Amino acid sequence: MPVRPTDIKDPEYFHKVVDCQYACPAHTPVPEYIRLIAAGRYTDAYMINWQSNVFPGILGRTCDRPCEPACRRDRVEDEPVAICRLKRVAADNKGSIVDRLPEIPARKNGKRIALIGAGPASLTVARDLAPLGYSIDIFDNQFAGGGMMRSQIPAFRLPESVLNEEVDYILERGVNATFDIEVDSLRSILDQDYDAVFVGTGAPRGKGLNLPGLEDAMDNVYLGIDWLSSVAFEHTHSIGKRVLVLGGGNTAMDCCRTSKRLGGEDVRVVVRSPFEDMKASPWEKEDAMHEGIPIYNNHVPREFVVEDGRLKGMHFEKVEAIYDEDGKRSLVPTGEDLVFMEADDVLMAIGQENAFPWIERDLGIEFDKWDMPVIDEVTFQSTNEKVFFGGDAAFGPENVITAVAHGHQAAVSIDLFCRGEDVRDRPAPHVTLVSQKMGVHEWSYDNAVADDERYIVPLAPLEESLANRKMEVELGFDRDTGFKEAERCLNCDVQTVFDEVRCIECDACVDICPTDCITFTLNGQEDELRTRLSAPAGNLAQDLYVSNDLPTARVMVKDENVCLHCGLCAERCPTTAWDMQKFLYNVSKAGQAA
Repeated sequence: MPVRPTDIKDPEYFHKVVDCQYACPAHTPVPEYIRLIAAGRYTDAYMINWQSNVFPGILGRTCDRPCEPACRRDRVEDEPVAICRLKRVAADNKGSIVDRLPEIPARKNGKRIALIGAGPASLTVARDLAPLGYSIDIFDNQFAGGGMMRSQIPAFRLPESVLNEEVDYILERGVNATFDIEVDSLRSILDQDYDAVFVGTGAPRGKGLNLPGLEDAMDNVYLGIDWLSSVAFEHTHSIGKRVLVLGGGNTAMDCCRTSKRLGGEDVRVVVRSPFEDMKASPWEKEDAMHEGIPIYNNHVPREFVVEDGRLKGMHFEKVEAIYDEDGKRSLVPTGEDLVFMEADDVLMAIGQENAFPWIERDLGIEFDKWDMPVIDEVTFQSTNEKVFFGGDAAFGPENVITAVAHGHQAAVSIDLFCRGEDVRDRPAPHVTLVSQKMGVHEWSYDNAVADDERYIVPLAPLEESLANRKMEVELGFDRDTGFKEAERCLNCDVQTVFDEVRCIECDACVDICPTDCITFTLNGQEDELRTRLSAPAGNLAQDLYVSNDLPTARVMVKDENVCLHCGLCAERCPTTAWDMQKFLYNVSKAGQAA
């Protein structure tokens, strides 16, 4: 069956083409704010971010960057645009945004919402619902808002001033926050007649290893997330000179780098997997190694070594990774002698998990075999219709930007629920598609494509940053470098829109296309059609743009995967069959469908 003509009126079609925005859990309009940074409009760029990801200054320093591997620049050369760090440029250079924040009505709508936990998911729910007149009560066991952004992200990555500023944009606008209180009963909250309850308590329990010798070594063995919290809240100020950090995720990287700053001299990360399989972000591993911290991979912990009642170190078994034909990994011992590593202290950062002992099991909330609440993946509603979950509390540990995305969608559901409407009736996104034409062959944007290496973010002097755990390591781009990095963006949201009625099939666009992404050919089944384009279209994750039949019975086929949005096809076309149109996609927020 031939491929059907592409329906560009479907908002999800061009959304998918804007790879960076599509990959972002909160669907931040990345090219739009990057253009504003290039124009020096930092406050405008910040507010575009704030509408979507809520914490631009925080995420501009700490985001897991799912947008960057998707960046189209990565297909031209090996380095994506520094999208995350450009977010920080907007945050660092913005003016006051107070007059741009939504008004909080003095007269409430009569509905009361309880938020348990003051992390990014709950704060996003509050940000979206407070302007609609809801009365919002937040409860958290820490002394201030931010959740694990405050307790788990070290100050050398996220300064407290940045965290406080962006958390306070929400808490100081019509939200009732109660801190230093442990909610130990969900029933006690439900008994207060709230119209809805949102659970955003994160994944607060660290995983440990029950190895031989642990009982005797207990005084010097710590769970990584608990230890980081103790440091953040200034209960812990030092650590032994020899430190072993077990685990290969971002928490392990934070633990080892923090240890360096608290007196650790011989700090080592020991991970059971190969280096490439570590869960830590590549830049987190690079930062740790830059600070002189070695990573010992393929070492499985076997026992704690204790002599005369004191921890001396650990034994590890060396393994190698064997992968079967399906890519499943097995760790096979090499048969070598156990490796001994000395240690005064050991930090276990091998994972986190959820803990819901405070949720009574007779409240109508169903739990699965992993003792996780059963949550609808679209609405974030539990089997008790009044109770919603989000962030790490919903489906297990993720990251800040995913928690924000959950918060937006949960807020939509809570608003629909409180208005008596179907929570599955999701509001459509806000979409515009506008021509950028200013003259016959002149457009309002320039998109010259050239090789351009990614700019490096400067760092504070190593000796100084290691001596002060609160000194921010990354200095961020200055305005000039921010402009240069922003110019690397290929403006993937400015779409090439084809009008077959105007086309005379001269093939001029085919001749000028630098990536051979345009083909005029007979239609056919997609798998076969992909093989006979000007350049074979092997990336099945990205669509083909297919026109209606042309007079010659051919169709225009464009491979969206390799199009650089350079506009040369539109400039070259003698009949304006091609047009460059800016596509803006914003996910609807709570109340926008009313």
